[in-house]
Amino acid sequence: MSNDEVRFLPFEEAVNVVGAIQEEEDLDDATHRIFTVYSKNDRELCWFDFDEVVQDAKPTKGEQGKEEVTNYILHRIPEWVLDL
Repeated sequence: MSNDEVRFLPFEEAVNVVGAIQEEEDLDDATHRIFTVYSKNDRELCWFDFDEVVQDAKPTKGEQGKEEVTNYILHRIPEWVLDL
């Protein structure tokens, strides 16, 4: 494995670390959306590109789609968030 390869937290550990996932405006580009991931104590951990997540997760409409996006993101929380 190269030093540049990102390692992800196990899903169960990510669930214990993540407090919220919010869809937000990208501060650098008002026409772009991101998903910001916050810890249980409201600290920003990381963010995901909205368009990439939707393209990869292909969520259905409604509450089920929100759950699909949440699960997609929780499976991709980088290990380095524990160092923040």
